Amino acid sequence: MKLLNRVCLYLSSFSPLFLLIIFKEIIEILNNNWSLNFLNIFLLIVLFLLLNFGFWGLVYNLKSLKKMQGKRIKIINKNNTTDQHFLGYFSLFVLFAVTFEIEMYSMAIIFFLVLIFIGVVYIKNDMYYINPLLSLLGYSLYQVKMAENDGFIFNVFYKGALKDGGEYLMVDKYKNFVMLKN
Repeated sequence: MKLLNRVCLYLSSFSPLFLLIIFKEIIEILNNNWSLNFLNIFLLIVLFLLLNFGFWGLVYNLKSLKKMQGKRIKIINKNNTTDQHFLGYFSLFVLFAVTFEIEMYSMAIIFFLVLIFIGVVYIKNDMYYINPLLSLLGYSLYQVKMAENDGFIFNVFYKGALKDGGEYLMVDKYKNFVMLKN
């Protein structure tokens, strides 16, 4: 179950991309640029399933974090680092959505192989902090220094703006998937 949750978190980071490609596919089919063949139908179904697994997996993980007990911490200082990870991920979106002609069998296979390779690295290295869907849902990634643990610095998600000197409840589900709550 833990692996499935981690895979869903990974898929959620690509949910906006899946949505863009679904729109692209549908528009091309409606404009008669592409035919409604097996590959296009298969891609639409798979992308729709991946989109749903990612979105609902993220919702499940966020809800489970809200139910979890955490520990009180005091923030010494914080730095919003959301933008540092966005451009790298955005370039992947542009690569996939714009340049891949996914209606060709070879490109569809390469698309899914690249998703698998990125997924293995993403999950193995706990890169949950790279997730544009969280940003779209109003969460920001902060690097915080807390008063506890000799000023240890770590990455956390928070919906809203963190305050220096503020006290929050820290809940962590996985490494690099840590949430702060009031």
